[in-house]
Amino acid sequence: MRVSCLWQKLRALPPFAPAYSHHSRALARFVCELSRCMSLQDVARFTHLGWDTVKSIVKADLARRFESVPLHGVSRIGVDENYLGKKAKYVTLVVDLESGRVLWVGKGRGKEALEGFWERLRRSGAHIEAVACDMSGAYWSAINEHLPEAALVFDHFHIIKLANEKIDEIRRGLQRTLELGGQKFIKGTRYLLLYGKENLPPDKRPKLEEALAYNEPLSKAYYLKEDLRQLWHQPGKEAAQKYLQDWILKAYATAIGPLKKLANTLLTHARQILSYFDQPISSGIMEGINNKIGRLTRMAYGYRDVDFLQLRIYSLHESKDILTGT
Repeated sequence: MRVSCLWQKLRALPPFAPAYSHHSRALARFVCELSRCMSLQDVARFTHLGWDTVKSIVKADLARRFESVPLHGVSRIGVDENYLGKKAKYVTLVVDLESGRVLWVGKGRGKEALEGFWERLRRSGAHIEAVACDMSGAYWSAINEHLPEAALVFDHFHIIKLANEKIDEIRRGLQRTLELGGQKFIKGTRYLLLYGKENLPPDKRPKLEEALAYNEPLSKAYYLKEDLRQLWHQPGKEAAQKYLQDWILKAYATAIGPLKKLANTLLTHARQILSYFDQPISSGIMEGINNKIGRLTRMAYGYRDVDFLQLRIYSLHESKDILTGT
C-alpha cells in the first residue's frame, strides 16, 4: 500500500509545469515574452537553453493562441500576397486594416488560398464593409463572390506601383533604341523616376531633369504619373471621376504603348478605384507587415519550418521593434 501511494505521488504533476515538460510555466512565459523583442538565438543564449527548446516553447504558445484568430467586429480588411522564399513560396495575407492584426495566412496565392478564410468568416458572423486589394483578378473575383455587398477598393499604392512599372518599361525601351550618346542621359535614372516629385533629393533633381528634357516619352510618362497621384486628393467622388477621365484621355493622346495599356487598365477598373471616396481605406498597413515579414525571415536566415513561420506572422502585431525590428 505504501509503495502504491508513493508511486502515485511520483506520477503526480507539479503545479508549476505542464505534462511531459522539462521546463516550468514561468520559464515558458519568460521565453515567450523575450521572443517578442529578441531573435530565438538571442533568447537561447540569454536563458542558456537550447535553440530547439526555445523554438518549441514559442511554437507551442503561438499554436495555442492563434489556433483560431477571432474575426468578430472586423469590418475593413486588406488582402495581399507575400513571397516567403523558395521553400514556403507565396502566402496570401488577410489583415484587419483598423487593428493591424493578421487574420489569415493562406498557403499559395489566388482564389484557393482564401477558401478557408471565407468559411471562418461565415461562422464568425462578421460584417465586412470594405476590402482593399491590388488588381489581381483572382483576388477581386473571389471577394466579389463571397462579399458581394462589400465595397472593393483598388489601393492607390498598387496603382502608382503599376504606373511606375510602365515608366520603367518605357525607360528600358529607350535605352535599347537610343544611341550611346543618348543612353548616358538615361543611365542611373531608374530609381529617380520612382520618386514622388516632393520626395526627390535636391542633389538628384538636375540628373532627373536632364533625362526628362532629353527624352520626351519618358518626360510625358513621368509627369502623367505625378498627375495620377493627385487623383486621391480630389475633393469628392464626382470630381475624382472627372479627373480620372481627363487623365485617361491624356494618356491615350500620348500614343505611347505602355501608357495606353495603363489607361485601359484604369478605365476597366474605374469603379473600384473611385470606391476609395466611399470607403477611404488603403492597404499601406499591409506593406508595413510585408516589410516586417521580410525582416523576420532575414533575421532567421530563412525558415525551414513553414508552419512556425506562419504562426509568427500571426503574432506580428505583438512584436516590438526595440531589438528585432519585427
